[in-house]
Parts: sequence; C-alpha cells; structure tokens
Amino acid sequence: MTLRIVLLAVLVLYGLPLAWVGLLGWRRNLSLTGRLGVRTPAAVRDYQTFQLANRVAGPPGMVAGAVAVLGGLAAFALPTVVGTVVAAVIGLVGATVIARAGGVLGTRAAAALPAPEPAGCTGCACGSAGCAGA
Repeated sequence: MTLRIVLLAVLVLYGLPLAWVGLLGWRRNLSLTGRLGVRTPAAVRDYQTFQLANRVAGPPGMVAGAVAVLGGLAAFALPTVVGTVVAAVIGLVGATVIARAGGVLGTRAAAALPAPEPAGCTGCACGSAGCAGA
C-alpha cells in the first residue's frame, strides 16, 4: 500500500504542474521574463515568438499532465505490485515523452515565425538579403 501511495503522489506532483504550465502557455499567460514554458533560443527571441511557442506546446503539456495523473491513479488502483509499477512507469514515461514532443512542436513553430525587422527599417534600406546589391 505504501508503494502505491508514493507512486500516486509522485505522479500527481509531476502531472499537475505539467498541466498547469500547459494551460498557462495555451492561454498566453506565461511571462518571457519568468522561468516556465518553452525556453529554447528560437522561442525566447521576442515576446510574440515566445507566446506562439507556448501556445503550441500548451495542449500537449496539458495532455502530459493528465497522463501522469491517470498513471498515478491507475498505479494506486491496481491490486498487484507488478501492475502498480507498470502503470506508474507508463504514466511517467508517457507524460515525459508527450511533454517533450510539445516542447519540440513549440520550438519548431517559433523557428518558423519570421524574425521581426528592426524598428525604423523599411525595405532595402536595411540591406536585407532580398534586395539587389545587398
């Protein structure tokens, strides 16, 4: 019984923050100056890019949190030690893989967003690559 309680606690304490950060990212409530969310170089380029990356990564983060919590509940409910451990491992690994995939998707979305032009830059005046003679 103690193993079940420990695994339930670990998975719930892992899953709830994942789901919460996913929800905050999806709702665009994460701060660029904070510590939460997708923090790859592509994602933290500017505020708009950060918001996009975390909006894309939010739903997988929420799903990852749900998988972890459900894995903990399954581990608690199963009658055998083997079943308990298998459910906990599936919940933990599944949640981690889904959260990581969400981060990758967010990073790819951020990298696909064109970089903003510097303030005051118009057309060929900045020497952009598309201009003749630049």
